[in-house]
Amino acid sequence: MNSCISTQTKKNQVVIKIEETAEQKQILQQLKKKVTELKKLYKEDTTPILITGKVFKNKEMEEIQEQIQKILPVEVKFDIPKMLGLHGIKRTFSKEIATSETKFHRGSLRSGQKLEFDGSLVVLGDVNAGAEVLASENIVVLGILRGMAHAGAKGNKEAMIAAAAIESVQVRIANVIKEIEKTQEDQIKTYAYINEQGEVVLE
Repeated sequence: MNSCISTQTKKNQVVIKIEETAEQKQILQQLKKKVTELKKLYKEDTTPILITGKVFKNKEMEEIQEQIQKILPVEVKFDIPKMLGLHGIKRTFSKEIATSETKFHRGSLRSGQKLEFDGSLVVLGDVNAGAEVLASENIVVLGILRGMAHAGAKGNKEAMIAAAAIESVQVRIANVIKEIEKTQEDQIKTYAYINEQGEVVLE
């Protein structure tokens, strides 16, 4: 198995670089081995460890920190890259919702209007039929969503769409399209996301 982890010792810290494509299970397995090797070098040292190279969710960071600190009781920091150009945007796909940049639009969108943002969009009003909202992260509509909404427009399948009521004929998340057929028995839907099967689900 190829190693997804590399280490570099600097004056004030030890840098552990993790490949962007590495799976969490693989990372934890290899970290255990790598940190055990580092422990021999550390002895009584308390040099902090910096994790870089991959963007993690909060839970993943906690697991990594716990794995390291079980073996080495040192401070563990994470270098979370900021969005810079296309490469930066690509690396932010696994971000938690709370960390994405957000734009607020005051008022409703009429038919023919289009609103786009590289981040999350919050519309303080309705999105009427014939209007379109497009965001690279999440879309939140405080009113009724009747127009077309496309969240995760640059490929983020973790993105979601939320509204007081979703009455669109179609919503999109990343490259997945959901056609919505209306029946009289339908309950109000307020939330759309991609499930583990890769389908857009409305709840």
